[in-house]
Amino acid sequence: MNPKRIRTLKPGKTGDGPVAYWMSRDQRVEDNWALLFSRAIAQRTGVPVVVVFCLTYGFLGAGKRQYEFMLQGLQELGNTLSRKKIPFFFLRGDPGQKIPEFVKEHGIGTLVTDFSPLNLKTEWVDKVISGIGIPFFEVDAHNVVPCWEASPKREYAAHTFRPKLYRHLPEFLEGFPELEPNSEPSEITTGTVGLESFAYTQETRIKPTFSEGLSGKDTDPFFEPEHFKPGEKAAQRVMKSFLEERLDSYNTLRNDPTKTGVSGLSPYLHFGQISAQRVALEVEKANTDPESKKAFLDELLVWKEIADNFCYYTPEYESFESFPNWAKESLNAHRQDRREYLYTLEEFEAGKTHDPLWNASQMELLYTGKMHGYMRMYWAKKILEWSESPEKALEIAICLNDRYELDGRDPNGYAGIAWCIGGVHDRAWREREVIGKIRYMSYEGCKRKFDVELYIAKYSAR
Repeated sequence: MNPKRIRTLKPGKTGDGPVAYWMSRDQRVEDNWALLFSRAIAQRTGVPVVVVFCLTYGFLGAGKRQYEFMLQGLQELGNTLSRKKIPFFFLRGDPGQKIPEFVKEHGIGTLVTDFSPLNLKTEWVDKVISGIGIPFFEVDAHNVVPCWEASPKREYAAHTFRPKLYRHLPEFLEGFPELEPNSEPSEITTGTVGLESFAYTQETRIKPTFSEGLSGKDTDPFFEPEHFKPGEKAAQRVMKSFLEERLDSYNTLRNDPTKTGVSGLSPYLHFGQISAQRVALEVEKANTDPESKKAFLDELLVWKEIADNFCYYTPEYESFESFPNWAKESLNAHRQDRREYLYTLEEFEAGKTHDPLWNASQMELLYTGKMHGYMRMYWAKKILEWSESPEKALEIAICLNDRYELDGRDPNGYAGIAWCIGGVHDRAWREREVIGKIRYMSYEGCKRKFDVELYIAKYSAR
């Protein structure tokens, strides 16, 4: 493993106890650099490795659909770890408090965690650092090129980030070694501790923050879980299906939401149930249309990793202040413009706008847990047009994205919404009422891209 993928969060002498991998963002056993690094330390010091996951309630607005998807994946993960003789501990509560308690209770000698650029994980990490007295390491197991290596600053756009990322790829796009099992059963209980009896019960439900008729009771009556099966095995099947059936036509079909032309991997990438690096390695090996491979790898590598770059170097990534100066100036100049339509959060959530195309996209989100990528752009841009201010539009878009998208609460979501509403990673366009110089998308433009009526019919009939 390239040592540049690892950062020391707290130096010190490795203790005599087990190595613990605090799993957070990368919820998989295979192709996981953080787990591989933890196992390597354990082998070098002659101790076992254990994995610990800490569930926190109400994570950035997540609801029942996201928790159930994640928990079912963790059940599978616990079984896989058990076959490797690696104990898996499932904790509940504030990780900043629970992880240090776990370290002390079990005499952990070294702690490792995976990297996330989001503010909440940073807060947890800071609390853990102050609560432990052992070495603590962070491994970027999510990005192909570690976020801090890809660029030392926030990148202005994909065209400034792309050459830097591709320069680093030969160094980091390497194959994964096999994860070795613990050589002997650990004195710590082998198996999954604390997860079997856990269910998404009343104690974990999120307090209502949305319209009472839809999500206030958090019963999620719309979601049809058959669209995405959770877990590592399911992620591998989806990747295999994409490589064999859809990659060849990706470049021509990816922007048509009436076709099955996209990978369907984003929920699995978000929860870390599959490694982006594994996907990239398999795509590179595929004997298929080179333009489709290039287009897909650009999405998987450049656009996915520039989102981490944005959140890592922009702590205010959820606010108006994260927008580039040209966008802030332009949006400020149009604050008093008359909005032809204004909708509340509840109206947006229920898909009750004047636009049947926008409403259909919201229904796709409610029922499948995943809105097509092209429609996500149209969806967010119309929220900007139909809200009282850019700040309100940003709040509503993030709120709905994080509540209903399986892949919400993710740098990709924050960067994508900031691109749509605030021109992040974009440039100034022709000035218009309300949206200023932000890139415009229209119903008529969508009609030129795909069969709008077919898309509306598919989701409006629900």
